[in-house]
Amino acid sequence: MMKELKNHITPLMGTDDDYDGILAMARTARFVLIGEASHGTHEFYQIRAVITQRLIAEQDFMAVAVEADWPDAYRVNRYVKGDAVIDNAEDALSDFQRFPQWMWRNTEVRNFVDWLYDYHHAAEKQVPVGFYGLDLYSLNTSIKSVIHYLEQVDPAAAWRARHRYGCFDAFENNPQRYGYITSLNLDPGCEQEVIAQLKEMQQRNFASFLKNGISQDDFFSATQNARLVADAEHYYRAMFKGRPSSWNIRDRHMADTLNALADYLTEKYHKPAKIVVWAHNSHLGDASATDMRKRGEINIGQLVRERYPQETFLIGFSTYHGTVTAASDWDQPEENKPVREALEDSIEAVFHAMPVKDFWLNLREPKVQELLAEQRLQRFIGVIYRPDTERWSHYYHVQLPQEFDVIIHLDKTRALTPLRPGHRWTQTFREFEETYPTGI
Repeated sequence: MMKELKNHITPLMGTDDDYDGILAMARTARFVLIGEASHGTHEFYQIRAVITQRLIAEQDFMAVAVEADWPDAYRVNRYVKGDAVIDNAEDALSDFQRFPQWMWRNTEVRNFVDWLYDYHHAAEKQVPVGFYGLDLYSLNTSIKSVIHYLEQVDPAAAWRARHRYGCFDAFENNPQRYGYITSLNLDPGCEQEVIAQLKEMQQRNFASFLKNGISQDDFFSATQNARLVADAEHYYRAMFKGRPSSWNIRDRHMADTLNALADYLTEKYHKPAKIVVWAHNSHLGDASATDMRKRGEINIGQLVRERYPQETFLIGFSTYHGTVTAASDWDQPEENKPVREALEDSIEAVFHAMPVKDFWLNLREPKVQELLAEQRLQRFIGVIYRPDTERWSHYYHVQLPQEFDVIIHLDKTRALTPLRPGHRWTQTFREFEETYPTGI
């Protein structure tokens, strides 16, 4: 099997045309979803940005939607479209304040934002390319954004929103505390209030807010923040009831946000919106082809494929070993961690055995599908990496040809560089420089 598979790989030579074949496959897609096997690998971010730049420049993609919260990403959107209040790309990323900051405040994302800004300003673009967030963790920030918007256009509506969202004050504006107390049925919660606020926003049309220099984009953004608050309230109530429930709420929110963004941009620019999505492999690889299905979990990749079956293109990444930026536990400092060699029965080990170490593979080819039909382990590293429990913490069984359309394998990768590395990241970086590769 290995001897046959090597005949189907496309080596990555470090040249401009490395991804020509991938771009050709994506030509009929409206939604190109580009994953990552970790939230802290330099090469994943770098190559994802290169492919995205070409999709924008060569195939008229008009938006990048990322695994980040709407209000945080919207500051980047304002900057690349010319908001003079924001000084530079690093300033544009400054709203990413919550853990894990390095996921978006890193050198590769800054470089991409610089490119996007320059792309817009090199020539007048008929359709400016936006940068948007899909996630739902920003409950408090989104509440503030809705109220701030309404204060500018309708003080009475702002008062109603402030009154409704005041329901969260009893929980010290702590979403986890809110979720825990409501899960115990100690408080009825704020579900009715956030739904009422969302309905009020949705029932108003843009013309009713057309004053004080407010744009159509601002109106859409405010409505998306209200949607986020409603879904986040649902998510935190479900958080203490088990993983499938909260996971599915989150990924449905991201898929619904993507759909709303696509509909909005299609209507605004009078042509079908084409959008690139950036998120982890676990969100973008079709969940129906992984262990997630057994647990009753869905994800964005599956939902987008189901809604746009002929217009969705999924790209995944893998690596065999190297280093990664990750934390040892939630809300802990980022570290430059060594990544262990992949397990013997994993898809990463199969790829490691190839004569070429860096390559991409067309998973739509019938022969490749036949060769990789067997279910295998695949590694997923998120913002936390626990090498001591790697098999149970970071591996799922997958059927790779059904999970993605293309997989990009980079045998040895290195840690993503945060914009402002903390002491722990710098310290471990120096330690691993001295010991790597024997240190893994």
